[in-house]
Amino acid sequence: MEADSGLVGVARLVLAGGVSFLDPQESVFEAMLEGWERQQRVRFLKAETIRARVMVVRRLAEVSNQYPWQWSSGEVEAFFDHARSGVRPIAMSTARGYECGLRQFLEYVTDARYGWPSECMSRFGEAPQIVLHEFNSVRHVSDYEGRPGRRPLTYEEVQALFDAADGLVEQIRARSRKGGVAAYRDAAVLKTVYAFGLRRREAWGLDLVDLRHNPRLKQFGRCGAVFVRWGKASKGSPPKRRTVLLVPEMDWVIDPLERWLTGGRAMFDPAQNPALFVTERRGRMSLRGINDAFTAARDAAGLDQDLDLHCLRHSYITHLVEFGYPARFVQEQVGHVYASTTALYTGVSDEYRNRLLENAVKASLPGAWGEETL
Repeated sequence: MEADSGLVGVARLVLAGGVSFLDPQESVFEAMLEGWERQQRVRFLKAETIRARVMVVRRLAEVSNQYPWQWSSGEVEAFFDHARSGVRPIAMSTARGYECGLRQFLEYVTDARYGWPSECMSRFGEAPQIVLHEFNSVRHVSDYEGRPGRRPLTYEEVQALFDAADGLVEQIRARSRKGGVAAYRDAAVLKTVYAFGLRRREAWGLDLVDLRHNPRLKQFGRCGAVFVRWGKASKGSPPKRRTVLLVPEMDWVIDPLERWLTGGRAMFDPAQNPALFVTERRGRMSLRGINDAFTAARDAAGLDQDLDLHCLRHSYITHLVEFGYPARFVQEQVGHVYASTTALYTGVSDEYRNRLLENAVKASLPGAWGEETL
């Protein structure tokens, strides 16, 4: 099969013809990566996704000291064995991500339509092969492969986290140091993330206009809902949008949000910046800044080091389930396409499960739960 000139990433479009390269192997490798980047860009994949995948290919080439047309299954296995050892071994979910990127690269360079097999064979007498298969890939036997330390927080831990965040504000004010307003903003961000079950980027992207009234719950005012415009995208699609309603159990967030809106935010003099959470320099609060806010509060509260900002989203989902909201409602609130994804985030407490068990036992076996029957 000849190369398809209508495809982006075809070898002849990124590799200059009729040129004698000083280092032909390195030149062909770089052209491969450039062509693969182009092929991914036209599929509207995120720039950071492309960079991460290219990084893995480069790392394999560096560790193996070989080029893609020289790779064997043994080299790939040695690469992952190396990544699993050392001071900071990769997690299983990371290994699966690496495999996904490498597999897509190999599918690209072995596809005859892009011309790389014939190009490599004519220049080096070897062609790239699919060297990742079911016998040397991570088997998917569990729905959840994340870190065991990432879990929902208990109600007591959530309260401790927010108390610690508020405590940092008071500490700064008591010492008459600068940063009190920023610390109050950090506490408001964390409370908003939990009260609406937001991802980090979703909270980062909130603007003032994204605060919405809920006509059915007028007492919530402008904090009755948030319109999320930076939801998680998938397969090259633009960010997904959704409206997250404030549930009555989370109405405590209205007061700190209103105080931030009417007092703290104005002290930063954000001018025309539309962002809900701004910095002293009048810019939008960064993704890293949101992470740092959680870390500071977590450490001040003495919580587990494995807990991260995303645990607040796990907590929100779990607590909505425990409050008794239907699974479909919870799924819509957090923007999951599949109910199974929502289920992975849920870690209901023993107390909640005992309540369900108690209700079931009372309904079928009166008096069996340690109560006297009438």
